[in-house]
Amino acid sequence: MICLKICSDSTSEDLKPIAEALHGVLGIPITIRSKNLRGLRMERGVVMDDNYTGPVLEEVILTNKIIRKIPTEGVYKGKAVVVAPIRTSGGEVVGALGVVDLVAALDILSVFREYPDIVDEVEESRKRLS
Repeated sequence: MICLKICSDSTSEDLKPIAEALHGVLGIPITIRSKNLRGLRMERGVVMDDNYTGPVLEEVILTNKIIRKIPTEGVYKGKAVVVAPIRTSGGEVVGALGVVDLVAALDILSVFREYPDIVDEVEESRKRLS
């Protein structure tokens, strides 16, 4: 039987199937690392770095909290990211997983300015469902 397990010492090769699956679903840059070892960075279907760490991944591992921010250093400097801890069932952090935060990157106001009827359409749909 084949089984994937993640621990504090998982290598980038151990984490690669998770990164590939998430990248395949979302299609956005993915970063992942274990607590004690560097991991990988994946973009455009390709592992760009298999010895990767980043400042937000490291911060999440230290704090064991989800962090949304714009890094001031590293590969994603100036880009909104969101990174979450990978925890055991007991809450102990064993790694971190990050993505470029597309929601933070959207300029919602400009979207609504360009498509002014969308608010009316949403309201009409909500009324029909009520």
